[in-house]
Amino acid sequence: MNYSSVMRTHNCNELRAEDEGKNVALCGWLHSVRDLGAVVFFVLRDFYGMTQVTVSDEDKKAFIRSVPRESTLQVKGKVVLRSAPNKALPTGLIEIEPEEITVLGKCFSALPFEVASSLQSREDTRLKYRFLDLRNPAVKDKIVLRSRIISAIRRIMTERGFLEIATPILTSSSPEGARDFIVPSRLYPGKFYALPQAPQQYKQLLMTSGFDRYFQIAPCFRDEDARADRSPGEFYQLDIEMCFATQEDVFAELETILPKIFKEFTDWKVDEGPFRRITYRDAIADYGTDKPDLRNPLIIKDVTEIVRGTAPLFEGKTVKAVAVANFDKPRKYIDSLAELVKAKELNASFYWLKMDANDVLSGGVSKFLTEKSDDLRRAIGVDGNVFVALIAGDDAKEAAKCAGIIRTELGVAADLIEKNAYRFCWIVDFPMYEIGEESGEIEFCHNPFSMPQGGMKALEEKNPLEILAYQYDIVCNGYELSSGAVRNHDPEIMVKAFEIAGYDESVIENKFSALYNAFKYGAPPHAGIAPGVDRIVMLLANEPNIREIIAFPMNKNAQDLLMGAPCSVTEKQLREANIAIVDKKSEN
Repeated sequence: MNYSSVMRTHNCNELRAEDEGKNVALCGWLHSVRDLGAVVFFVLRDFYGMTQVTVSDEDKKAFIRSVPRESTLQVKGKVVLRSAPNKALPTGLIEIEPEEITVLGKCFSALPFEVASSLQSREDTRLKYRFLDLRNPAVKDKIVLRSRIISAIRRIMTERGFLEIATPILTSSSPEGARDFIVPSRLYPGKFYALPQAPQQYKQLLMTSGFDRYFQIAPCFRDEDARADRSPGEFYQLDIEMCFATQEDVFAELETILPKIFKEFTDWKVDEGPFRRITYRDAIADYGTDKPDLRNPLIIKDVTEIVRGTAPLFEGKTVKAVAVANFDKPRKYIDSLAELVKAKELNASFYWLKMDANDVLSGGVSKFLTEKSDDLRRAIGVDGNVFVALIAGDDAKEAAKCAGIIRTELGVAADLIEKNAYRFCWIVDFPMYEIGEESGEIEFCHNPFSMPQGGMKALEEKNPLEILAYQYDIVCNGYELSSGAVRNHDPEIMVKAFEIAGYDESVIENKFSALYNAFKYGAPPHAGIAPGVDRIVMLLANEPNIREIIAFPMNKNAQDLLMGAPCSVTEKQLREANIAIVDKKSEN
């Protein structure tokens, strides 16, 4: 990028050997100083890169020695060839002989960390001084990547005929699976807005309004705890909805869109559509999770019948097995797996044994299963010398979940995870209902506005726990990128679906009145999905911590340490919002 402005003629990553002899003006931050006495070298850094400046004049040397690092400078001078080139730097063949050095903005405070090594500092310190942290090219580059990916998403979606439409940020509170952030109304005392957990109802209303293919880089707000792959409070999704669409239509679009996005920003292997489809039940049974990492070849096997009657520790349990060939980890590692299971506080226990190529068992619980070695070999389906992890759980779901954790651990420990690849899959056929862990009653399993497979007939005639929904997740490398569904656009089916979950029609009318009323005016069949933008960037940046790809993230405790949020507000602000703060301690 060429510059011709009052302050700079070029950026700090632009000048090359062919620019020798030019008079230039550069602006940037004082990155580093190397003082050899007779000559002082300093590096000027801007958004684009770095350029070395060499000072031999005594007055200028004294001046640059007095300038604190991270001050902003303007340097005017001549481009000369370096006597000792630095091939690691794009501008490493040249340097600037300065005629004039001006301090534009002095760094008055001591640096809380070295900018070049900010990634080694405590995260809370980095977030408090995020404006410094972002000066580090290694940190900045992830934010640049995010911008480029979002630009590509917009281009691809527009090329495919989707119309970008913004939906409101201040909306009505509705039960959508997470806690709302609520905003008090000044004009309507005692009333509140809510920040949208997603534009779910609005995008369905757009379909009912006659728009055909909608998308939005949509901000979503949920009062949830942080995780490595989930930012607390705010995140962005590629919100998509399609009119007169089926599940197959959504799959076809995403199997085109996602490979296009990923291939533009990586040289890794990227799955082409159609992506593999795995039913929810098979995902839990084979991988112990509904977001399986298909780069890991290990498959969970059910050996409940094989081990039945062999030992008291297996009685009344569902028993899962994960087998790894040629496993060479020491006993200390095996013991750590047992401790990991305990730490997860699941109703499951970890056991193990080894099997040689001749089906001779040893170690762990082998003494109970000696006569079952042939059956065990057939069940695990792995030849040769194997290590077999056994998980015994009080029920199938707990056993599978725990086995999924062990599968992941063993895949990493045995170096089995496929490298430099993005592997996608669809998880399909989610149950429409489940038994609530706390209530013991029938509840919606996934999205209450999903169309049940079989429609009204299924709701009227099937056991609710056997009804499947047109709900689907897309998963990449063990991360759930998105949930989606074919929407229930029929008011009569909607009322029946909610009735089975214990809600009468008044709940729909009160909580989802706009959507319910709109569907009474000739709603089209429609379907959609919303891949997480943050997670897409996280995967393409090969970054395990989602906060690293957000310009100004909250910390893991949902605090904005840079701006000091959440914060107290004045009594005047509280009065205007008709809010009184109750001191719970004084109440007690």
